Amino acid sequence: MQSRLALAAIVLAILVMAGGLFYYFSGQKPVRVTATTTTSLYATGLLEYLADKFHGTHPNVQIEFIAVGSGEALRRAEMGDACMVFVHAPSLEKQYLEKGVIEDGKIFAYNYFVIVGPPRDPAGVKNAKSAVEAFRAIYIAGEEGKAVFVSRGDNSGTHVKELSLWKAAGLDPRGRSWYKESGQGMAQTLVMASEMGAYTLSDIGTYLKLKSEGKIPGLEILYASGEELINIYSVYLVKTCTGKERQAAEEFAKFVVEYQDLIGSYGVDRYGQPLFYPAKGKEDYLRQVWERLAGG
Repeated sequence: MQSRLALAAIVLAILVMAGGLFYYFSGQKPVRVTATTTTSLYATGLLEYLADKFHGTHPNVQIEFIAVGSGEALRRAEMGDACMVFVHAPSLEKQYLEKGVIEDGKIFAYNYFVIVGPPRDPAGVKNAKSAVEAFRAIYIAGEEGKAVFVSRGDNSGTHVKELSLWKAAGLDPRGRSWYKESGQGMAQTLVMASEMGAYTLSDIGTYLKLKSEGKIPGLEILYASGEELINIYSVYLVKTCTGKERQAAEEFAKFVVEYQDLIGSYGVDRYGQPLFYPAKGKEDYLRQVWERLAGG
């Protein structure tokens, strides 16, 4: 029995080596594509899921993700550390488009931001008629010593959205004792808010994932409505990226945009609803919203 297992292991090793030699001598060396991405796409598992499906038809391409906030993802692209970028911060994206760092942008998915907080909801966010009104209520409750808000504080797409809501409310909470900055990704920020019984702004995907895993028992969705909280995801190619990596990146970007059914069905079996919605069929509307957000 042991000899058979040993023989099987040797055969497998030979097949793996043969496959590698085939790619080498046929000119099909493995191509590694580095992509910087917002944490929500990575933490939910969507990008790895798409990369795995893509690998099935492009076995010689390996997509490697660096999960950071959108601002950092774009900064690293400018430094030449990535060939493609997945982000959700239109105002930041516009800046890097104008600087010539990224190009060939395509909207491929969207979902919504949600305001989450403690079930007892001391600020009365559940009664708000808009996200801006909800933020005003949190500010007032914070000043009265009744509420705490945890911000990502990391120039991510979620952080940029949060700041835009404070601005729309005519308020600046930075420096207030009840306003905390985690300086971390969405998952860590949600856990921190849950432990502190605080409010925060989150993308719906990361919230649903952590909630299903029992990691944020102290948080509930208190406000989730309207275009003002729409969250648009885009993929870009980095202008300085060339050669085979560029070609492979173009193919992966094309795959993400074309195979929209994979995005729409992702997470439904586990969470009872999609974590992300495909952009297909809503491209014009999403582009219009993107333009408004980018100019805001």
